[in-house]
Amino acid sequence: MPHNLDARTDALARVAPMSSDWPHVQLHVVTGKGGTGKSTVAAALALGLASHGKNVLLCEVEGRQGIARMFDVDPLPYAETRVATGLALGEVRPGSVYALHIDAESALLEYLAMYYKLGRAGKALDRFGVVEFATTIAPGVRDVLLTGKVFEAVQRNSRNKGARQYDAVVLDAPPTGRITQFLNVSDQVAGLAKVGPIKHQADTMMTLFRSPRTAVHLVTLLEEMPVQETADGIADLRHARLPVGGIVVNLVRPQDLDPGELAAARSGELDRAAIAKDLDRAGVAVADDLVDGLLTEAAEHAERRALEDAQRRVVAGLDVPSYELPRLVGGVDLGRLYELAELLKEQGLA
Repeated sequence: MPHNLDARTDALARVAPMSSDWPHVQLHVVTGKGGTGKSTVAAALALGLASHGKNVLLCEVEGRQGIARMFDVDPLPYAETRVATGLALGEVRPGSVYALHIDAESALLEYLAMYYKLGRAGKALDRFGVVEFATTIAPGVRDVLLTGKVFEAVQRNSRNKGARQYDAVVLDAPPTGRITQFLNVSDQVAGLAKVGPIKHQADTMMTLFRSPRTAVHLVTLLEEMPVQETADGIADLRHARLPVGGIVVNLVRPQDLDPGELAAARSGELDRAAIAKDLDRAGVAVADDLVDGLLTEAAEHAERRALEDAQRRVVAGLDVPSYELPRLVGGVDLGRLYELAELLKEQGLA
């Protein structure tokens, strides 16, 4: 990946506009096993979508304030806050990325204010601890409130007067192991209400979550456990009739060695003399322990590549569109997020 983003942007501006694989999706749900980088992918996806001239809302529901750290802004309140502008590619004026940190208590108070006109009364309930009680005593209520706010952001109505309309919403969702339960709100409320406004609200939300307007994207690494969890997650989503989006393979290692070199590295047959000659040509003092260390690293890299290639074949067999993002040296800051957003757009996810 080039380090000069401006040069890549100028080059892309001279070619035909890139198209998305998901043009009709309004709600992009991003999930993944812990440690796979799902929050980074969600942020990059939001930036990529905004490059189409769209205004995008990036939501988080896990209470970690990860969005604020990635975009280097103050911790987010329960309010939609502008955090970035999309990539400027070609003649399309980029849209903006807004962010929202959703917590269940604030979502419940907003719901009471919108649907039951309990403005001050709702805040009084919060002071007496009734809100916390309501979101902890009944299993599933917290998830219903969180997903309810996401639903409201996608399908704004007259009850939320003056609210900003978004072309797309990206949800940094709970991990893969919980995502089906999290989105399947009709099952969540089944034990609470068979009829009435709660049941009606859950059923209405499911019309969005199960529609082509929603896609659940899964983030994985080329490792056995994350790939297996991704496969299990896809099966669970399909069983619940929730729409599976794409698989984002994150943190992919460089692939600088060709198959022949990889085979030689794995078998310990790399040319020591050639390596020593290359080191000397680069002005590096040649020593046996240095060459031995390089040969060991090459063998480990080749072994790792073989494992990754095997997992890549498993991912390909899941019959889901897949996208790849590289491992970035030095971590991810806002500039790197733009680079990842560009790659997601090139590949068609954004």
